[in-house]
Amino acid sequence: MIATRAADAKEVGLEAEPGGEQVFAEALPGVSGSESLLERYRRVRRFSEELCQTLEPEDYVIQTMPEVSPTKWHLAHTSWFFETFVAKPCLNDYRPLNPQYAFLFNSYYNAAGKMHARAQRGLLSRPTVKETYDYRRHVDETMERCLHSADGPALARLEPLVILGLNHEQQHQELMLTDIKHVFWTNPLRPCFRPEKPMPKAADGACGWCHFGPGIYSIGHEGEGFYFDNEAPRHQVCLTAFALADRLVTNQEYLQFMQDGGYQRPEFWLSLGWAAVCDRGWTAPFYWEQRDGAWWMMTLAGMRPVRPCEPVCHISYFEADAYARWAGARLPTEAEWETAAASALWDGQFAESGRFHPAPDAGGDASPRRPPPDGRLGEASLPAGTSSSEAPRQMFGELWQWTQSAYSPYPGYQPAAGALGEYNGKFMCNQYVLRGASCATPRSHVRATYRNFFPPDARWQFSGLRLAKDTA
Repeated sequence: MIATRAADAKEVGLEAEPGGEQVFAEALPGVSGSESLLERYRRVRRFSEELCQTLEPEDYVIQTMPEVSPTKWHLAHTSWFFETFVAKPCLNDYRPLNPQYAFLFNSYYNAAGKMHARAQRGLLSRPTVKETYDYRRHVDETMERCLHSADGPALARLEPLVILGLNHEQQHQELMLTDIKHVFWTNPLRPCFRPEKPMPKAADGACGWCHFGPGIYSIGHEGEGFYFDNEAPRHQVCLTAFALADRLVTNQEYLQFMQDGGYQRPEFWLSLGWAAVCDRGWTAPFYWEQRDGAWWMMTLAGMRPVRPCEPVCHISYFEADAYARWAGARLPTEAEWETAAASALWDGQFAESGRFHPAPDAGGDASPRRPPPDGRLGEASLPAGTSSSEAPRQMFGELWQWTQSAYSPYPGYQPAAGALGEYNGKFMCNQYVLRGASCATPRSHVRATYRNFFPPDARWQFSGLRLAKDTA
């Protein structure tokens, strides 16, 4: 999943833990000392529970499809992760609150032992919601004990494991939001998760293009900071001249595709995509429905009319690719996206905004245009002959953006043995890469090199698209 330290694995006892995950993260810049790390732990764990403040106990337990996990399970699984890979190796006298939780809340780590069937997570009424929070308290108290008692060398060994667990929890924070949205959409009452917050005013005008010159460039993670192993090693790519749309595709633009028969014209679709359209009856993006001749959409604030200026959301790779073909363009490769991201500032909205819905493009005058948390604009080198003023907007936040790149290993990638290889390596088949993060992604979890991935028919995530084209 991320950079490994084999020596540390031996020292913390992970190799002696049957099925223990030998996974480590480099510490984030600015995180040092037990109190700083402990405060970061508290902050991330607290945010998970803050996301649940408007839920009722009945909401926590529902699973509406195999890909959706109950909120209760997310809260417990992230605690199991800390318990299994930090607390148990750290404390010889650790006693689990309930040994059976190891079976219930393991996800897919075969090396960590047997697990409850994914599609049956919603069949469990026990542990109760209260017992799930008791489990979190038990793990949190144990983690505080670990971090308070650790001296300098011990803390240096624990810190990468804790940072890994925090990034893992941040992934599940986004999944909690996407999953509860599906749960509430399935309910005919279409309940509200959080009241809607005001959106920025949309800019006027058509989509523009940012041009990038040809050359050999470097992408992928290198140096300081946390990263998952699928972001490395940093390597060179050869790019021909290309252009990237300066913003995301909007609902209004996607409606034009629909009105032109986009879902009825097989010439725009990949074969598997057209089969999905026919077999599943797709006629619009996920969560859209017609009421009295007008399109409405489900949001985490409930149902409301589709707003033309907002980015089109909840579309599959197949739909993104079909729209791009209809528009006379294509999807970017992930190398093009990361190269273009080197000139982009972080002007998007993330989970901390509390909007939980993509905002319209505010144009080049958006203020403030914030840099990344570590002050860097990205790691890809800017193409020769490219002006830094050619900065595409909405690159980070708002929506994950489909690329045309299949999810596969970078040159020189070697998954680690054991559970580490299970996290990313075993999924490098039949999936496509998405870049950029969404309105449900915690801001400190985002990087220019981050490679998200989903099957091409996935629609319940906050996914959209940006156009690209060749200019050579």
